[in-house]
Amino acid sequence: MQEWLAEDGYSLYGFEHDFRGADLSGGDFTLALFTQANLAGVKFRGASFYRADLQSANLTGADLTGADLVRADLSEAVIRSARLDGADMVKSSLYDVDASRASFRGTRIMGAALFDTDMRGADLTDAVLFENTFRVTVDESTLVRGLTGTVFGPITVVDGDSSQTVGGADLEAWISARGGQVQVIPPHREMR
Repeated sequence: MQEWLAEDGYSLYGFEHDFRGADLSGGDFTLALFTQANLAGVKFRGASFYRADLQSANLTGADLTGADLVRADLSEAVIRSARLDGADMVKSSLYDVDASRASFRGTRIMGAALFDTDMRGADLTDAVLFENTFRVTVDESTLVRGLTGTVFGPITVVDGDSSQTVGGADLEAWISARGGQVQVIPPHREMR
């Protein structure tokens, strides 16, 4: 694997492969296919996943600190308890993702699509958002202190056995009460 990482010009085909326990820090995985791969606990510190396909991958507990996930597709992936601190997630796709208890401290999540993403217990401290579709599920243990930027909502807030949809000014107030400052962008309306 280290020899492959040292070579230039190749994209990894890791479809359904098991990489558990590997240290692939600093690797260039541009356009790589990690669809349905088992990447649980793998170290990817500073790795590049530009336009990589990580759909349905298991990244439970993986370390993606400082990783480049620009335009990466993480749809249906499990990133539970993963560390994405300082990662660059510009235009990433996160549809139906389990990101519960994941750490996004200082992460740039800009122009990304987060639909049905479970962020209960996640840490978004000092993360920066910019015009993200942000249809996530959070709870009281989700940290948003220092979270800034703009989003399209609404989010779902879970409290015990109940949940409520929070959008617009109520979403801004919910984040503000927890130490963040996010502006919710109203939905686009068709011109007549």
